[in-house]
Amino acid sequence: NAGTEADVYISVYGERGDTGSRQLFRSQKPKKFLKGQTDVFTVEAVHLGHLYKIVIGHNGLGSGNGWFLDKVVIKDPITDLDYTFLCNRWLDQGQDDGNIARELTVTDTSTFPGRQELELKREEIWAAEKWKFQEGNTLQFYNRLTRGFICLNPDSRVDALGDKKNKYGKVFFMWVYA
Repeated sequence: NAGTEADVYISVYGERGDTGSRQLFRSQKPKKFLKGQTDVFTVEAVHLGHLYKIVIGHNGLGSGNGWFLDKVVIKDPITDLDYTFLCNRWLDQGQDDGNIARELTVTDTSTFPGRQELELKREEIWAAEKWKFQEGNTLQFYNRLTRGFICLNPDSRVDALGDKKNKYGKVFFMWVYA
């Protein structure tokens, strides 16, 4: 009873972002998530750079939804690196701590250049960009899909129309592509 019939979801996190929650649909095996079985899935996503964590879990639905997860190995086809995330725990409301989702960090640090480097990069980016978020500044984000602006005002108001002429002084444009 270590397999599951529930829908399983994964989110993969790397230095360049994350995949968001993705359901694992098609295994290379006829029946997925059976006890003692290794399932292989393909998840399409932009390249996330070096991976550092995943969140994996299931929806808790279906008979026999409890699941014992040994590990997850992600192979990056661009760098040919393997990232291992050890679990060795139950994802079951009636077993272990009752959680049906787990946050797992990469196990083999040799494949990840270092979380400290990633944190330094993030701090450098924030140091270069935080001036935009100082008091008195107005931000406008352009959405290419809707062809409209969203304006974040200094007084915490959000204007979905994003008027380009603004009485608050500096207006910074950030182009957001979705």
